[in-house]
Amino acid sequence: MNLIPDSPEYDIRYSKIEDLEYLKQWVSHPESVKWYPVSSEKDIDDMTKNWIGFSRFGASLTADYKGKPVGIATLFLMPYRKLIHHCLIYFVVDPEHKGQGVGTSIVKNATHLAKTYFRFEKVHLETYEGSPSLSLLKKVGYREIVRQDHFVKLEDGSYLARVIMEVELEGFTNG
Repeated sequence: MNLIPDSPEYDIRYSKIEDLEYLKQWVSHPESVKWYPVSSEKDIDDMTKNWIGFSRFGASLTADYKGKPVGIATLFLMPYRKLIHHCLIYFVVDPEHKGQGVGTSIVKNATHLAKTYFRFEKVHLETYEGSPSLSLLKKVGYREIVRQDHFVKLEDGSYLARVIMEVELEGFTNG
Protein backbone atom coordinates (compact mmCIF):
# COMPACT_ATOMS: atom_id res chain seq x y z
CA MET A 1 0.00 0.00 0.00
CA ASN A 2 1.33 3.43 -0.93
CA LEU A 3 1.20 5.92 1.92
CA ILE A 4 0.21 9.48 1.10
CA PRO A 5 3.10 11.07 3.08
CA ASP A 6 5.56 9.26 0.77
CA SER A 7 4.15 11.11 -2.26
CA PRO A 8 5.86 14.23 -3.65
CA GLU A 9 2.34 15.70 -3.79
CA TYR A 10 2.05 15.61 0.03
CA ASP A 11 2.98 18.57 2.20
CA ILE A 12 2.42 19.84 5.71
CA ARG A 13 1.90 23.56 6.22
CA TYR A 14 0.65 25.89 8.88
CA SER A 15 -3.15 25.93 9.00
CA LYS A 16 -5.13 28.93 7.82
CA ILE A 17 -8.56 30.19 8.84
CA GLU A 18 -9.73 29.10 5.37
CA ASP A 19 -9.21 25.47 6.44
CA LEU A 20 -12.23 25.79 8.75
CA GLU A 21 -14.72 24.44 6.20
CA TYR A 22 -12.68 21.25 5.72
CA LEU A 23 -12.32 20.88 9.48
CA LYS A 24 -16.09 21.22 10.02
CA GLN A 25 -16.82 18.72 7.26
CA TRP A 26 -14.42 16.12 8.67
CA VAL A 27 -15.43 16.50 12.34
CA SER A 28 -19.14 16.27 11.47
CA HIS A 29 -18.65 13.10 9.40
CA PRO A 30 -20.38 10.11 11.10
CA GLU A 31 -17.07 8.19 11.36
CA SER A 32 -15.42 11.13 13.14
CA VAL A 33 -18.04 12.94 15.22
CA LYS A 34 -18.46 10.06 17.67
CA TRP A 35 -14.87 10.63 18.87
CA TYR A 36 -15.46 14.28 19.84
CA PRO A 37 -17.59 15.69 22.70
CA VAL A 38 -20.02 17.43 20.33
CA SER A 39 -23.63 16.49 19.71
CA SER A 40 -25.14 19.29 17.63
CA GLU A 41 -24.31 21.42 14.61
CA LYS A 42 -23.80 24.41 16.92
CA ASP A 43 -21.37 22.39 19.08
CA ILE A 44 -19.41 21.43 15.96
CA ASP A 45 -19.39 25.02 14.74
CA ASP A 46 -18.16 26.37 18.10
CA MET A 47 -15.54 23.64 18.57
CA THR A 48 -14.08 23.92 15.08
CA LYS A 49 -13.89 27.74 15.25
CA ASN A 50 -12.01 27.44 18.54
CA TRP A 51 -9.81 24.70 17.06
CA ILE A 52 -8.80 26.61 13.92
CA GLY A 53 -8.37 29.78 15.98
CA PHE A 54 -5.05 28.44 17.27
CA SER A 55 -3.71 28.83 13.72
CA ARG A 56 -3.15 32.52 14.62
CA PHE A 57 -0.37 31.36 16.94
CA GLY A 58 1.26 28.92 14.51
CA ALA A 59 -0.09 26.03 16.59
CA SER A 60 -2.04 24.22 13.86
CA LEU A 61 -0.78 22.15 10.94
CA THR A 62 -2.66 21.10 7.81
CA ALA A 63 -1.69 18.14 5.65
CA ASP A 64 -2.22 18.79 1.93
CA TYR A 65 -2.34 16.13 -0.77
CA LYS A 66 -2.55 17.11 -4.42
CA GLY A 67 -3.19 20.70 -3.34
CA LYS A 68 -6.16 19.89 -1.09
CA PRO A 69 -6.32 19.61 2.73
CA VAL A 70 -6.56 16.02 3.98
CA GLY A 71 -5.90 16.43 7.71
CA ILE A 72 -5.42 18.94 10.51
CA ALA A 73 -3.63 18.69 13.88
CA THR A 74 -3.80 21.53 16.38
CA LEU A 75 -2.05 22.24 19.65
CA PHE A 76 -4.48 23.79 22.13
CA LEU A 77 -2.27 26.26 23.97
CA MET A 78 -2.78 26.88 27.68
CA PRO A 79 -3.11 30.56 28.64
CA TYR A 80 -1.96 30.12 32.24
CA ARG A 81 1.67 30.40 33.37
CA LYS A 82 1.35 27.35 35.65
CA LEU A 83 0.20 25.22 32.71
CA ILE A 84 2.50 26.53 29.99
CA HIS A 85 4.67 23.39 30.03
CA HIS A 86 2.06 21.26 28.27
CA CYS A 87 -0.78 21.37 25.76
CA LEU A 88 -3.65 19.34 24.37
CA ILE A 89 -3.63 18.10 20.78
CA TYR A 90 -6.63 17.41 18.56
CA PHE A 91 -6.41 15.95 15.08
CA VAL A 92 -8.72 14.79 12.33
CA VAL A 93 -8.19 13.22 8.92
CA ASP A 94 -10.45 13.44 5.89
CA PRO A 95 -12.42 10.15 6.04
CA GLU A 96 -11.48 9.44 2.40
CA HIS A 97 -7.79 9.44 3.38
CA LYS A 98 -7.85 7.49 6.66
CA GLY A 99 -5.49 4.55 6.95
CA GLN A 100 -3.03 6.09 4.49
CA GLY A 101 -0.49 7.56 6.92
CA VAL A 102 -1.89 11.09 7.14
CA GLY A 103 -2.86 10.86 10.83
CA THR A 104 0.53 9.46 11.84
CA SER A 105 2.28 12.15 9.84
CA ILE A 106 0.36 15.12 11.22
CA VAL A 107 0.47 13.87 14.82
CA LYS A 108 4.24 13.37 14.59
CA ASN A 109 4.73 16.80 13.03
CA ALA A 110 2.46 18.60 15.51
CA THR A 111 4.18 16.83 18.41
CA HIS A 112 7.55 17.88 16.98
CA LEU A 113 6.24 21.47 16.74
CA ALA A 114 5.19 21.26 20.41
CA LYS A 115 8.70 20.19 21.38
CA THR A 116 10.87 22.39 19.17
CA TYR A 117 8.92 25.62 18.72
CA PHE A 118 6.73 25.85 21.81
CA ARG A 119 9.19 23.94 24.02
CA PHE A 120 6.48 21.98 25.80
CA GLU A 121 7.40 19.14 28.12
CA LYS A 122 4.28 17.05 27.50
CA VAL A 123 1.40 16.76 25.04
CA HIS A 124 -1.97 15.21 25.91
CA LEU A 125 -4.83 13.90 23.82
CA GLU A 126 -8.29 13.04 25.10
CA THR A 127 -10.47 10.52 23.26
CA TYR A 128 -12.81 7.63 24.02
CA GLU A 129 -12.35 3.89 24.29
CA GLY A 130 -12.50 2.21 20.91
CA SER A 131 -11.17 5.22 19.03
CA PRO A 132 -9.02 4.27 16.04
CA SER A 133 -6.61 7.02 17.11
CA LEU A 134 -5.45 5.00 20.13
CA SER A 135 -3.26 2.58 18.15
CA LEU A 136 -1.82 5.45 16.08
CA LEU A 137 -0.94 7.40 19.24
CA LYS A 138 0.75 4.39 20.84
CA LYS A 139 2.74 3.83 17.64
CA VAL A 140 4.21 7.35 17.79
CA GLY A 141 5.07 7.25 21.51
CA TYR A 142 1.96 8.31 23.43
CA ARG A 143 0.86 6.24 26.43
CA GLU A 144 -2.42 5.96 28.29
CA ILE A 145 -2.32 7.84 31.62
CA VAL A 146 -6.02 8.05 32.58
CA ARG A 147 -9.10 5.97 31.86
CA GLN A 148 -12.41 7.21 33.23
CA ASP A 149 -15.27 4.74 32.84
CA HIS A 150 -18.82 5.85 31.97
CA PHE A 151 -17.62 9.27 30.77
CA VAL A 152 -19.71 9.59 27.60
CA LYS A 153 -23.31 8.44 27.39
CA LEU A 154 -24.35 7.46 23.87
CA GLU A 155 -27.82 7.82 22.37
CA ASP A 156 -28.46 4.08 22.83
CA GLY A 157 -27.81 4.39 26.59
CA SER A 158 -24.40 2.73 26.53
CA TYR A 159 -21.26 4.39 27.85
CA LEU A 160 -17.69 4.90 26.71
CA ALA A 161 -14.65 5.54 28.86
CA ARG A 162 -12.57 8.67 28.40
CA VAL A 163 -8.94 7.87 27.63
CA ILE A 164 -6.21 10.45 28.12
CA MET A 165 -2.96 9.81 26.29
CA GLU A 166 0.35 11.56 26.95
CA VAL A 167 3.79 11.85 25.40
CA GLU A 168 6.80 13.22 27.27
CA LEU A 169 8.73 15.31 24.79
CA GLU A 170 12.21 14.99 26.25
CA GLY A 171 12.81 11.75 24.36
CA PHE A 172 10.42 12.35 21.45
CA THR A 173 11.86 12.19 17.93
CA ASN A 174 9.98 12.80 14.70
CA GLY A 175 11.40 9.77 12.97
